[in-house]
Amino acid sequence: MKGSYTYSSAMNTTLIRYARCSTNDQDLTAQKQALENLGVASDRIYTDHGLTGTSRARPGLDQAIAAVREDDTLVVPKLDRLA
Repeated sequence: MKGSYTYSSAMNTTLIRYARCSTNDQDLTAQKQALENLGVASDRIYTDHGLTGTSRARPGLDQAIAAVREDDTLVVPKLDRLA
């Protein structure tokens, strides 16, 4: 058993999600909602708030990557959230 992960019905995979806002004035709500609409469980969210893509220190992304295991899928609302 892999713990309290959420499994995709299409595949035997856990969906891990990551969301990031570049400034403290921005809100993660729209990104979280987009990910939930894709079937990602709200308890599998990792975030960085107020960190630009150029920042090398992104603890939320580090935690999301650490949570991904073989056959899991890392889901982001937009590709530029990783860059």
